[in-house]
Amino acid sequence: MRILSVVGARPNFMKVAPIIKAFRAYGDIFEQILVHTGQHYDEQLSASFFRDLDLRAPDVNLEVGSGTQAEQTAKVMLGFEPVCRNFAPDLVIVVGDVNSTLACSLTAKKLGIEVAHVEAGLRSGDMAMPEEINRRCVDTIADYLFTTDRLANDNLAGEGIPDSKIHFVGNVMIDTLLMFREQAAELRYHEQLGLKAGEYATLTLHRPSNVDDLATLNRILRTMKCISGNLPIVFPAHPRTKAKIEEFGFASYFESGRIKMIDPLGYLEFLSLNASAQAVFTDSGGLQEETTILGVPCITLRENTERPITISEGTNQLVGSDPNAIFDAFNQAQSKARATPPSPENWDGQAAERIAAHFAGGPPVPMQVRQAS
Repeated sequence: MRILSVVGARPNFMKVAPIIKAFRAYGDIFEQILVHTGQHYDEQLSASFFRDLDLRAPDVNLEVGSGTQAEQTAKVMLGFEPVCRNFAPDLVIVVGDVNSTLACSLTAKKLGIEVAHVEAGLRSGDMAMPEEINRRCVDTIADYLFTTDRLANDNLAGEGIPDSKIHFVGNVMIDTLLMFREQAAELRYHEQLGLKAGEYATLTLHRPSNVDDLATLNRILRTMKCISGNLPIVFPAHPRTKAKIEEFGFASYFESGRIKMIDPLGYLEFLSLNASAQAVFTDSGGLQEETTILGVPCITLRENTERPITISEGTNQLVGSDPNAIFDAFNQAQSKARATPPSPENWDGQAAERIAAHFAGGPPVPMQVRQAS
């Protein structure tokens, strides 16, 4: 069986890496092809992710780069179609909800190729989010829908997806976290920034609803500045966010050094930094999941989330951009002793094994066997 896996943006790397390793454990049963669309195109950062995750170089890099939603989606489709015709895969695996996920799913289906969507069924209910549109469209046309939690199963069933297509396997992103957690901890990356474990917070911002609106970004940064008076904040800045900060003239928020803006980090450095943080402020979906397993309080700067399990069973609080809500959540995080990290069902490091086993027609190959191969 020839399988073509797609990565487009940095979070995709953490999701595809364990899947490729899980299929590799079956030897010659599967032939694997890896396509990088180049939706995120920072060559140095991409290289660090491939190295950190022990992910082989892609067989194809479409190098589509940036553009509007329509431009980027169209570029990926135009580049991906000849790849599909050339390799003639039996299955295309897409992960997450970025533009590459939608573009490659549409292209494959129109060529009569089956599509598997990993991380299916997540819903924020916010159709103003491009990611929400992408995941709803992909789930409608995909042949195999692999879900991270049972809430996602319910979402798909409620949309009329047949049960035969839905497979609850767990969270492949957590597979990667558990695989590399000890290695990341050994880095003690916070010490390179002159910080002590548990005595700083981290911040990430990249959602257009937060960074493209002057008033919203100003409100968030003003609140972070107040919090940083008591607790330093490390801010690995997304290139788009950094550009907006410069455009809006918000550089003064960083002059004191209490909010330390740094370049984006590789996977291991970023995991190390978050694991030792007192709290994480973010608008990222993946970080809501990772902090749940790390047991680190997560304060999500959004009005909604497609990962409600991180609230009901995790460490996540949803606060939007309201300063009072952010302060309240932060005070709660400071006042609580860190509890034993939650462990949602099937977030056990074996999700990718379950996916591979589905196509191999046998029991999952254990993690230690997969690593030895």
